[in-house]
Amino acid sequence: MSPIVGIDLGTTNSLIGAMDAGFPILLADADGEQLTPSVVHFPQNGEPLAGRAAARMRALDPAATVYSVKRFIGRRVGEETDGVSYALAGERGAPVRVRVREREFSPEEISALVLKKLRADAERALGCEVTRAVITVPAYFNDAQRQATKAAGELAGFTVERIVNEPTAAALAYGLDKLGDRSKIAVFDLGGGTFDISILELNQGVFQVLATNGNTRLGGDDIDAAVISDFRLPHVAQASRFARLQISDLSLEADARLHEAVIVAKHRLSFEDEARIDLPFLAGAESFTHTLTRTELERLARPIVEKTRAHCLRALQDAKLTPADLDEVILVGGQTRMPLVREFVRAIFQREPNISQNPDEAVALGATIQAGILSGAVQNVLLLDVTPLSLGIETFGGLMNVIIPRNSTIPIKAGEMFTNAVAGQTAMKITVLQGERELAKDNWRLGEFELAFERAPKGHARVGVQFEIDANGILHVLARDTKTGAQKTVAMTSAVDVSDEAVEKMLEESLEHAFEDMSDRVFVEAKLKSDELLPAVRQALAQAGGELSDDERALIAQRVTEVETALATGAGQPLQRANTALDAATQRLATLLIERALRA
Repeated sequence: MSPIVGIDLGTTNSLIGAMDAGFPILLADADGEQLTPSVVHFPQNGEPLAGRAAARMRALDPAATVYSVKRFIGRRVGEETDGVSYALAGERGAPVRVRVREREFSPEEISALVLKKLRADAERALGCEVTRAVITVPAYFNDAQRQATKAAGELAGFTVERIVNEPTAAALAYGLDKLGDRSKIAVFDLGGGTFDISILELNQGVFQVLATNGNTRLGGDDIDAAVISDFRLPHVAQASRFARLQISDLSLEADARLHEAVIVAKHRLSFEDEARIDLPFLAGAESFTHTLTRTELERLARPIVEKTRAHCLRALQDAKLTPADLDEVILVGGQTRMPLVREFVRAIFQREPNISQNPDEAVALGATIQAGILSGAVQNVLLLDVTPLSLGIETFGGLMNVIIPRNSTIPIKAGEMFTNAVAGQTAMKITVLQGERELAKDNWRLGEFELAFERAPKGHARVGVQFEIDANGILHVLARDTKTGAQKTVAMTSAVDVSDEAVEKMLEESLEHAFEDMSDRVFVEAKLKSDELLPAVRQALAQAGGELSDDERALIAQRVTEVETALATGAGQPLQRANTALDAATQRLATLLIERALRA
């Protein structure tokens, strides 16, 4: 029988998952990527492209690249259907249609192409035909929108077993179905194109939506637009060396390039204080360079995020609840990674939000769990034990990379993608570790083996490593070269049968050396960065250093010395700061190299 897959058909990205040995896993495409952009490109000749390949074409051919089509599914012309780079068609009051290269498509047909891509990825990953699916929709979707979503699934070749509310799926992923009866949960979902807030109540194992509110045209896209609008102001144009041409005069292609660069910078600012945008030859000979700070981004984003407050308060009022009545507040959607958004959620609901799950993946995991419930796979899971200590492999620099964390319930399967750290490398040594320390040398080695692959430049080889602990507690480690399909599987000693004394000793050591271990990890990671940065800077100076001023070369030389000094001291944080300073000092040098390459 065909497995039932769970699908999060998102506005910005989509994911697909399936149950494996009683656990939900998200399936990756041939490149090892789980997130699939909900984008379709129609080339001049040939079949439409969907997913990441289509997203890359958005900057090159925006009029023939369709994105955020979920905003239009089941909607009619006149219901705020503008603001995209492709053309829309249809008489006022009629269903929205998309016009590309003199052809018209319904939003369902566009969505079906994304779903076909997900289905093909799932069949490749699972090795069997996939024809049955659970698909999620926002809780506020009306019947027409739900029927349109179901029709999209059927056009993609699926039998749609169930349409599930996204907040219900997210609550399943967070494991909130294990809470006590009458537990109340708020699901705050801010994605790329839409926002919704749902208040759920658990009643005898079933989630009931007490209230839902939101805005189908409020999300991360609006923050991106606000940043780009701010770039049009004169003070930004002058500071960004773009004063001779207004950004409002950009072509569709240049505007799409700027849009993509802003998204990348916004993502970085969830973890960093500033992000530099460099776009050589954005309009003819004009280049655009600007350093966007987190403070600047939050100033622009705050009015947009503030709009979520009224929807949250209205949902609470409709549910006849106060923040104190809630048992959990969970975050869904990639935009909730933004520190400002989490600050707002904390203020509105007067409690720390639950961030234990990946906000991009929660809905897809919940859809997969629902698929498992329908197929009976969830009921038949046999939970025998948990992993007493983390399991992982040694990575370049002698660090421990955890693949299965301690206390994971078995049977379990998990994996990651790795690449070669050295140019010309023809094999990868897989050293399997167990323990809680940051450095590989401080953990137990369960075994090692090698996987050969074709000689490749640094960072080009892709090796998938998968750990599986079976019902008997035996660890099976699989390594596969994604290019050739060559693989090797090795059964290790039992990963569960470890004495309590040994586990306790390892945990005590990990706590005792926690600060020391973290300092060592920070230094090793910073040293790897330095080892890449220093040769690259010297090579760049040899190629384009003559185009810099004396002051610029002197500053770079000073920053290089600071990195070398920090390397010699073995202190991680000073080395991190020195790396960042050198990176900043060489931004113009990097721009010169890009411009030279483009001229060539």
